[in-house]
Amino acid sequence: MADAPYLIAMALLDQGGTRAMPLQGKSLREPLPADGDPGEVGRQQALDLLVRVWQRSDEGPLARAGGDQSLLVAAVPIEAFQEDLPALKAQWLNSGDTAALVTGLAALGSGVWSLNLESRQPLAYRRLA
Repeated sequence: MADAPYLIAMALLDQGGTRAMPLQGKSLREPLPADGDPGEVGRQQALDLLVRVWQRSDEGPLARAGGDQSLLVAAVPIEAFQEDLPALKAQWLNSGDTAALVTGLAALGSGVWSLNLESRQPLAYRRLA
């Protein structure tokens, strides 16, 4: 199943001067529409991830490490998740270069979005690539 899409939610964090990138993922049965976004499935993955991030705050204060791009959702083939994502994660953990991470994710898959929440507005996707 070479084009099996995998949806990944990732948080770009700083905790005590150390970068971290917890991930949450889910296999999808079909690719996302070319002009669409991850919809409710992406929101659920982000919620699951954010609960883990919140629990992690027991270990010390957390800060976003990528500004408005600190909560990302990406659609990639399962093979890229297993083979290429670990290298991208390691590069980001070492460099903190969020733009390079987004570019790398875009090269792997079919979309990268940030998730943001404005005051009194629903959670919104912003397509980055």
